[in-house]
Amino acid sequence: MPSVILKSEQELRVMREAGRLLALVFSYLDKHIVPGVSTMDINHWAERYIVDDLQARPASKGQYDYQFVLNASVNHVVCHGIPSEKQTLKSGDIVNVDITLEKGGFIADSSKMYLIGDVKPYAKRLVDKTYEALWKGIQAVRPGATLGDVGHAIQHHAEKHGYSIVREYCGHGIGREMHEEPQVLHYGQRGKGLVLKEGMVFTIEPMINQGKAKIKTKKDGWTVVTSDKKLSAQWEHTVAVTSSGFEVLTLRDEERIEPVSHQ
Repeated sequence: MPSVILKSEQELRVMREAGRLLALVFSYLDKHIVPGVSTMDINHWAERYIVDDLQARPASKGQYDYQFVLNASVNHVVCHGIPSEKQTLKSGDIVNVDITLEKGGFIADSSKMYLIGDVKPYAKRLVDKTYEALWKGIQAVRPGATLGDVGHAIQHHAEKHGYSIVREYCGHGIGREMHEEPQVLHYGQRGKGLVLKEGMVFTIEPMINQGKAKIKTKKDGWTVVTSDKKLSAQWEHTVAVTSSGFEVLTLRDEERIEPVSHQ
């Protein structure tokens, strides 16, 4: 297996800036993602803001021949939803917007769930519990912990609330390349897997289903959906292992408070 690339303090400073800029993209989109907009509208707004306002590069565009700057995954779409002029958001939808940004040679990766208009309580609960699960995983990050600790924390929280974990997709190391080692599973056993070291940087991005974990990929080769057509939610952050714990490099302004510890 290729080795994990540890980031120096200088490299982390650059990654911290890329993460800060990516957080600004979501703050910008917060004002625009409302009922009636298309997922292609979101793509165009994000691209213009990243390129023109932030003087950065949308890192997903051109990666693996993908021609858009983000994924927009609505309702039962698990991940990799392709922006479309024909897909208009309506009240009651939930949508994950997943964006990457490169600045100074380093990439940041993050995603956020948006609740569109009047969302049913069961949909909001899934989104909230997925966010809590993300933070359970993040809070398990520290030198000497293992990736199994991170995965277990996420899996335990999701399954305790009656949800299932998508196992075909995982978080990943990130830096100069969008996908580096290690692979970060969102399930696992405490004490198992790679031991975390200061300087590791990776994404944590659990995909959690309302129903069964089984998924399928549509004929376009990108869009992944739940097999039972029930809802799916995902949140993602880029996280660095520090000497004392973790730093979330893509932290957004509304998150700059100590996360509540959920039982």
